[in-house]
Amino acid sequence: MNSFSKPISRIAPLTSDDASPLRRLGNVHWGPLAAALCLSFIGLATVHSASADLPIDHLPKQALWVAIGCVALTVIFSIGYHRLVALSPILYALGLGLLILVLILGHRSGGAKSWFAIGPVSIQPSEFAKLATALLLTRYLSLIKSPTLRVREIVTVCALAGVPMVLIALENDLGSAAMFLPVAGALLLVCGVRWRQLLLAGLLGAVLAAGMWSFGMREYQRTRIVSFFSPDQDPLGAGYQVRQSKIAVGSGQWLGRGYMQGTQSQLRFLPERHTDFIMAVLAEEWGFLGVVAVLGLYSLFVTTGANIAMRSRDRAGILLVVALLAMFAFHALYNAAMVVGLLPVTGIPLPFLSYGGSFTLVNFLATGLILNVDFRRYVNR
Repeated sequence: MNSFSKPISRIAPLTSDDASPLRRLGNVHWGPLAAALCLSFIGLATVHSASADLPIDHLPKQALWVAIGCVALTVIFSIGYHRLVALSPILYALGLGLLILVLILGHRSGGAKSWFAIGPVSIQPSEFAKLATALLLTRYLSLIKSPTLRVREIVTVCALAGVPMVLIALENDLGSAAMFLPVAGALLLVCGVRWRQLLLAGLLGAVLAAGMWSFGMREYQRTRIVSFFSPDQDPLGAGYQVRQSKIAVGSGQWLGRGYMQGTQSQLRFLPERHTDFIMAVLAEEWGFLGVVAVLGLYSLFVTTGANIAMRSRDRAGILLVVALLAMFAFHALYNAAMVVGLLPVTGIPLPFLSYGGSFTLVNFLATGLILNVDFRRYVNR
């Protein structure tokens, strides 16, 4: 067999419905929702602890975003995902328009110009561009009938994912830009690619990485990567954040220091503790067992989501769930590795735990789409 993975079969959706809505609700796999709600509750408690010594306690605003996210989940769950996939070109174009607009009128924060400031609320278009791109890639790949993808189709997928990546990279938000790679990569693998195509993609990726290092990164971004390989070179500068994060994680030991008792977070040694490094706060306060519990909830989300993908009865449903799970899993894995110094610091938040309105809202929308696919599997036979 000359393909990397077996291609998924294309099943045309039908309109028959032999199961009542209540019966279908009972058969939906609610694991992703249960994991999302548990993680959100833990996130609210940890955000409160991490921001308790700041001038503004971020708990009320984050709780409001969680509530808005639950409403958004309900709304998107009620709309058939085939309609959303059909509207994906419009959503994608709108997302690109917002990414261009934020380059012109956006608010700069943390070195990145990627937010619209509307009064006390900040909106990050790159988060919504991820969903729009996942929907468009799903639409494009669901129409392909060949058992493996041709070079032209692979290039098209890379181009569709690459355009928002470039725009976000121009905002100096390389962490958000990198999130399009696992989405596109997971979809290509599921649809079927040949080994030589993978090797060619790897070579092109190496060339692009070299070009990005030479021409696409600012000095502080290069310094972050250099400090990853040599953290002791600048312990009070570029390496400070990771050093403090490691101290926080290690000091938690097995059971942690207790809620709001962490020295690194409460005494302000740990930067970005309510956003990108919230896992370090959790580890210091609840220890190894607390981290294991949270990672278990992430595993529950991904495994139950994968089960939804496997029992989906049409190609679009499978691809959409795969894309969203890839985005979610990569966020969680990269952030967890980043706080212990296994990967460079790039500003990638932790799903449902990190403080952030746009990110929280998109996490709930993605969860609603995954449940949407499972709910409507009976009408796609």
